[in-house]
Amino acid sequence: MGIVLHDYQTTLKSRATLTGTGVHSGNPVTVHFLPADADTGVIFQLSSGNGQASEFRALVSEVGATDLCTMLGDPSGEHIATVEHLMATLFGLGIDNVVIEIDGNEVPILDGSSIMFVDAIDQAGIDTLPVKRRYIRVLKPVRIENGASWAEFRPYGGTRFEVEIDFESPAIGRQLFASDINADIFRRDIARARTFGFMKDVERLWAAGYALGSSLENSLVIGDDNRVINMGGLRYPNEFARHKTLDAMGDLALAGARFIGCFRSYRGGHRLNAAALRRLLSDRSAFEIVETTRNERGRTAEMSAVNAPVYAPWMI
Repeated sequence: MGIVLHDYQTTLKSRATLTGTGVHSGNPVTVHFLPADADTGVIFQLSSGNGQASEFRALVSEVGATDLCTMLGDPSGEHIATVEHLMATLFGLGIDNVVIEIDGNEVPILDGSSIMFVDAIDQAGIDTLPVKRRYIRVLKPVRIENGASWAEFRPYGGTRFEVEIDFESPAIGRQLFASDINADIFRRDIARARTFGFMKDVERLWAAGYALGSSLENSLVIGDDNRVINMGGLRYPNEFARHKTLDAMGDLALAGARFIGCFRSYRGGHRLNAAALRRLLSDRSAFEIVETTRNERGRTAEMSAVNAPVYAPWMI
C-alpha cells in the first residue's frame, strides 16, 4: 500500500509563530508552536492578560461544540475554536507532541487551508524522539448515521480517508476524495484545499456572530449564480471534497493518537466526525493500542499490542 508506519514519536525542532485573524471572531490572534517531550500530546495554552494560561488538551473528550468549526472547551466560557485546520496539519505531517500558545479564543484562519501551518512547521523542523509511537488499530467496522449522512471506521492496513460530499449547488455537486495518507500526500493533495461557503448564508452567519473574519482571502465563496467568485478559481478540481477531508483529519486527530484503519463518510461534518470518533473509542472491542516492532532495519513493521498512553481518552 505504500504506507509507512513510523516507529517513534515526533515533536518540533524549534519554535514557530504565526499571526492571523479568527474566521468567526474577526479578531487578531498569534499562535506559537513549541517543542514538547514524548507522551505530551497536543496541548493548547490560552494566555490571559494577567499572565495566567488555561490548558486545553487536543482530545475529543474536550470538544465543547461542533457548529461550523470544532471547539475545545466551554462555548460560553474559556475555549479555543476552529482547531481543525491546525490539527489536520499535525496529523498530516506526523507531529505527536507540541505545546501551542495562543493569545485568543480562535486559531487563525490564515488562507482557509493548512498550507501556512505546513510552512511554519517546515521552518521549525521535525525532531524524532526516542519513545515509541502508539497507534489506534481499528479491529472491526464502527458506523454512525444521521439521516442521509453517515461515517464509519473500517479495518485497513494503513491510514486512509474516503470522504464524499453531495451539495445541491452545481458549483459543488457530488465529489469524492479517497486516498491513503502520509506526509507527502497531505502536502500535495490536501493541505492547500480551502474552507468554503455560500454568499447567500453570509448575512445570517453575521447576525449569529459567525464568519466575522471571513473574506475572499481565506474562503472559497459560491455566489448567488452558483459560481465560485474567487478570482483565482479552484486550487484542485475537487477542492471542496479535499477540504472536507482536511476537516475530517483535523477532527480525528483528537483521538489522542494516530489510527490504523479507513475512515469513510458521506455528507459528513464536524459533528458527525466527532460522533464517529466517540463511537469508536467507546467500544473497547473495536480497536487496540499497538506500536511497531522491527527485528531488522527496513523490514516491514509488525504491530504488537501495548498499554494506552496516559494522555489519551480511550474510554469515553
